[in-house]
Amino acid sequence: MKAALRPSAGLIGRLPPVRGHLASNAPLDRETWFRVGGAAEVLFRPADRDDLIEMLRGIPEGTPVTVIGLGSNLLVRDGGVRGIVVRMGREMAGIEVDGDRVSAGAGAPDPAVAAAARDAGLAGLEFLSGIPGTIGGALRMNAGAYGGEMEDILVFCEAVDPDGEVHRVGPDEMGFGYRHCSVPDDWIFTGAVMRGTPGDRNDIAARMVEIRQNREASQPMRTRTGGSTFRNPNGHTAWQLVDEAGCRGLMCGGARVSEKHTNFLINTGNATAGDLEVLGEEIRARVRAGSGIELHWEIRRIGEPLTGSEPAGSQIRERRP
Repeated sequence: MKAALRPSAGLIGRLPPVRGHLASNAPLDRETWFRVGGAAEVLFRPADRDDLIEMLRGIPEGTPVTVIGLGSNLLVRDGGVRGIVVRMGREMAGIEVDGDRVSAGAGAPDPAVAAAARDAGLAGLEFLSGIPGTIGGALRMNAGAYGGEMEDILVFCEAVDPDGEVHRVGPDEMGFGYRHCSVPDDWIFTGAVMRGTPGDRNDIAARMVEIRQNREASQPMRTRTGGSTFRNPNGHTAWQLVDEAGCRGLMCGGARVSEKHTNFLINTGNATAGDLEVLGEEIRARVRAGSGIELHWEIRRIGEPLTGSEPAGSQIRERRP
């Protein structure tokens, strides 16, 4: 067991001892797929659920707590994030299979859970291989792709409230909707138990290969992106609305709308979080003006913008010839 760490300055000096890792003024750009954004006032990587509970029970009253996972669908604003950012990493990423049930920590990557189910001959979790996030994030937004959603496979999950109390939540209590659940925003998911259906390993593997190939053919893989930018409005697809509004290839500073899939924003190399957010808002305005339809962000945006200045390179530029 690790020795407890005693923080020493500022907010970090008023936090309880932990067995995980604490860092003050910790850069968050490296924690996101966009590779942009400011720092966390304090970044906390819990050693396990009990470590998280002890932290929550000991933090100063009123301290903001923000939870992140792999950062695949996350935009951290350039001014950084106040309070404590809890990073659910490999310490909270255990995966176990027992019969037709797959248990996973909230920090477990979705594709790793799909692979564990495949290796155990369990079907029904293949869709997770196409979602580049964690189980905690998948629970929060009822993540889905390729014909499956979390609500289809969840047996129950566990969450910790701000007082450090553990709650076991069944699927009927989750309040699942499209990219939504109604569990209080300040509850932190720590793990889930999911159910698969016994199947042929080769068939399951083939389906996962098909999903990977479909993603590679249709999405800007291996780029600094953040996944789907906007939710699909009822009866419409976001990418088509963005395309019809003339936004394919639209740029703002170092941010650009993907030419391959218009519901993806790309950091071309020197974008700021401000560039990406300004570009997203420009897209929303153009879609609203052209179709009357309101797009809603699917990418989660956290933190504060830089004060006293506009985002660098925020001039909107049309698609290059």
